[in-house]
Amino acid sequence: MNRDAINDVIIEIIKDIDEDADTATLASDKPLRDQLDLDSMDFLDIVMELRKRYKLQIPEEDYPQLATLDSCVNYLEPKLRDV
Repeated sequence: MNRDAINDVIIEIIKDIDEDADTATLASDKPLRDQLDLDSMDFLDIVMELRKRYKLQIPEEDYPQLATLDSCVNYLEPKLRDV
């Protein structure tokens, strides 16, 4: 899976969790929680959806690496390379 596809997957998951989320104006380098007013449960829903879809185990200590759209893509790219 390439970077654009990973970006699209993350946005799709966000829309599934919060259908009112304005993903069109997301800045890729700013924290998702701040831009989308995500609470900790919403964030965990994103992590759980990645686990469900792609059988990814994301340890809690890696959660800070999922703060922005860019950091999500950077973190997930090597894990989803062969998907």
